[in-house]
Amino acid sequence: MRAIVCAGGTGGHIYPALAIINIIKKKEPFSEILYIGTTDRMEHELVPKLGISYKSIDMEGISRKSPLKNIKVFFKYEKAIKKAKEIIREFAPDIVIGVGGYITAPVLKAAHQLNCKIIIHEQNSVPGVTNKLLGKYAHKICVSLPSTVNYFDQEKTVYTGNPRSEEIISIKSSSKSDFGLVENKKLVIIVMGSLGSTTMNQKIKELIPAFKDKPYQILIITGNNYYDSFKNVKTSKNVLVVPFLDNFISLLKKADLIISRAGASTISEITAIGIPSILVPSPYVTNNHQYLNAQELVDKKASVIIQEDEFSTDKVINEIDKILTNSKIYNTMKNNTLKLCVKDSATRFYQEIKKVIEADK
Repeated sequence: MRAIVCAGGTGGHIYPALAIINIIKKKEPFSEILYIGTTDRMEHELVPKLGISYKSIDMEGISRKSPLKNIKVFFKYEKAIKKAKEIIREFAPDIVIGVGGYITAPVLKAAHQLNCKIIIHEQNSVPGVTNKLLGKYAHKICVSLPSTVNYFDQEKTVYTGNPRSEEIISIKSSSKSDFGLVENKKLVIIVMGSLGSTTMNQKIKELIPAFKDKPYQILIITGNNYYDSFKNVKTSKNVLVVPFLDNFISLLKKADLIISRAGASTISEITAIGIPSILVPSPYVTNNHQYLNAQELVDKKASVIIQEDEFSTDKVINEIDKILTNSKIYNTMKNNTLKLCVKDSATRFYQEIKKVIEADK
């Protein structure tokens, strides 16, 4: 198979894209894969380091604050389509796969104009602007959550789950002691995205004294840019503060509860592992999609939402204690979370790719 994979901007788009690449390589080891991303976002550094062929295109997203800036964005978009056409013609793919982010708009538009076969994946409960527009070009649309099917042409939309989930299931768990934690104590992980959050880290600092004498232990992941601001914060023995964890998933599998944002990547991790969660949706994202992601879990009695402006010491401690001390509540959340996971999500997506490629042959 010759496949172009396009995704950019955040881990929520990039990690599912990498999971798709890995399943293609697993099923068809001699496949040729080309990743198209931006010139200056996360994927530009990450993907080439993994030994994946990479082409970059200069592109930026639409500005909602400065309409005049969008004149520049429009010209970049037109130029990006031309660049994408050059790359696509040279590579001659069997399929072009869009996994989200504004970089996919010019690439999939170019692919459509060149009559390529196209499949897209939407990770969030409510589709982003780019995927809503690109849906009309796609031969198949795959989604992470069941309700998302309603936003697209249902005849060509399939609920596959998030391809990242299948990879997460296969990752081995680590010992708590490997991270300086106590093995036989319950563990709560607090993390507000891979980069952290200014607002939430301030609230978390105010929360730390309340953990003293609690029967569980707390791991706080601050994000690299915020770690120094925690150095003068006094912590009890059951609280550990770190900037970042490379092998985060392996420890998450040993955790009892996570307090986190509700991005698509986080939701796939939570559901794949089946860990109860307290979700604090970011209010700074487009279309409030993190809240809607979180609500999908809350509706299934798999999670609890605390809005950022309602995140207080009393409220958080009360929710943690309620979940960890009531086995009925805990087991219900755990079981309902697991029900939301599609264990063979990457394989399902691969099967849809094959159907699109082989159609009309």
